[in-house]
Amino acid sequence: MANKDRVFIFDTTMRDGEQSPGASMSLEEKIQISRVFDELGIDIIEAGFPIASPGDFEAVSAISKVLKKSIPCGLARHSKKDIDRCYEALKHAPRFRIHTFISTSPLHMKHKLNKTPDQVYESIKEHVTYARNLTDDVEWSCEDGTRTDMDYMCKTVELAIKSGAKTINIPDTVGYTVPSEFTKIIETLLNKVPNIDKAILSTHCHNDLGLAVANSLAGIQAGARQIECTINGIGERAGNAALEEVVMAIRTRNDLMPYETGINTTLLSKASKLVSNVTGFPVQYNKAIVGKNAFAHESGIHQDGMLKNRNTYEIMTPESVGVKQTSLVMGKHSGRHAFKDKLISLGYADLTDDVIENAFGKFKVLADKKKHIYDEDIIALVDDSLILDNKANTIALKSLKVFAGTGEPQRAEMTLDVNGQVKSATETGDGPVDAIFKCIKNLYPHDVNLQLYQVHAVTEGTDAQATVSVRIEENGKTTVGQAADTDTLVASANAYIAALNKMILKREKTAPAMEQDKERMRGI
Repeated sequence: MANKDRVFIFDTTMRDGEQSPGASMSLEEKIQISRVFDELGIDIIEAGFPIASPGDFEAVSAISKVLKKSIPCGLARHSKKDIDRCYEALKHAPRFRIHTFISTSPLHMKHKLNKTPDQVYESIKEHVTYARNLTDDVEWSCEDGTRTDMDYMCKTVELAIKSGAKTINIPDTVGYTVPSEFTKIIETLLNKVPNIDKAILSTHCHNDLGLAVANSLAGIQAGARQIECTINGIGERAGNAALEEVVMAIRTRNDLMPYETGINTTLLSKASKLVSNVTGFPVQYNKAIVGKNAFAHESGIHQDGMLKNRNTYEIMTPESVGVKQTSLVMGKHSGRHAFKDKLISLGYADLTDDVIENAFGKFKVLADKKKHIYDEDIIALVDDSLILDNKANTIALKSLKVFAGTGEPQRAEMTLDVNGQVKSATETGDGPVDAIFKCIKNLYPHDVNLQLYQVHAVTEGTDAQATVSVRIEENGKTTVGQAADTDTLVASANAYIAALNKMILKREKTAPAMEQDKERMRGI
């Protein structure tokens, strides 16, 4: 077994996190995230739920092939079909984990599973054993563990270990427990399960009461040695324990929690921004560790203290999580070398020349419009360029004029490049954004549902750059487009077009698969 002071970080951003309504990620986006997570030092990456859909299976399979250090993992219910599908997706990796689960609380067993405790007990023996025959790294979870009878939990945990599970996960599935209660659960398992020394105990805490991180840390202090968590705390309902928070809490309060993780904390900010960009979920300004204001000081008293000794109001350095304390002033006279150096300082050390050149061009245009360029402005430009990198876009905005005000219908005049053909249209709408979106639909006919239109200013002031997020849905598939510009209407058009281009790519990838399915059906 591992060193008793080592805490393993199990990330479920691409599985539990993706279950957040609207947080779907494309295959390319998941691969991009997995590479950053691998570099970050995450021990186990739960890449998806292979049985859930062909897309999930493909993503888990692809991720299992690209990871260099992290262990890929897939989720499976107590079903041999689930477990087989998990194995098929992961078998390309030199080592992998199958994570199987079943509910153990009286409420779930009766109303969700319609099974007796004895039936659930037999299912554990059957399916953990089955998974163990496919890999020596099996994790078992007792869903709704914090509402499970303790005697029954001890009995099921003992059986799961006996059947071959090396990791036992105790989920607070509905975010119901509190730190003192969770501590008692972990201590009871350690004291009453006779073979508990043959497995690692894990926490998986949801944030319905805002206690996910606190409960996870209480579990670790009680003897658990794995934390299941997500970047930015995304996940179902109120989310999961935030990876960046549990890692920095352990590092900052090492006097009370003398443990270590393998996380390179200087990449936390980069990982946070990537996940936010891919999902279209903005990080709240006052979010711990990775929020915009996490290392900002406005109060005169605080500023005075910081000038005298930064420890007066900062318990960790911004550099420790990949954030620069002060901003390098950038303007229209800055050259490519200074711009590239700035990107490196912001955590973008591995960008391609095309992305840098694209972002630099946008930076020059922005610098002519604004007196001050902030770090957030540059980050928004780079993230926008990353979305467009290496994608042969079907649609591109050439020009846009919008007429708005009182006394007349709002009107948009737009020119698009659609598959190399330049087209123009004029539309009126219920507001300028509606007119813009109608122009796009006129020039490239399509039928999608607009699920989200969101605007927020990247920086302060009337000349602030706006970031617009658009999420669209078509036949159960969703895509997110994001764009930034000092002109909110231009950003709105580009965000919608970005989402539409992603949807077109999804169609192109789905079409061959559908044809293959038809061929198989013809054969049957």
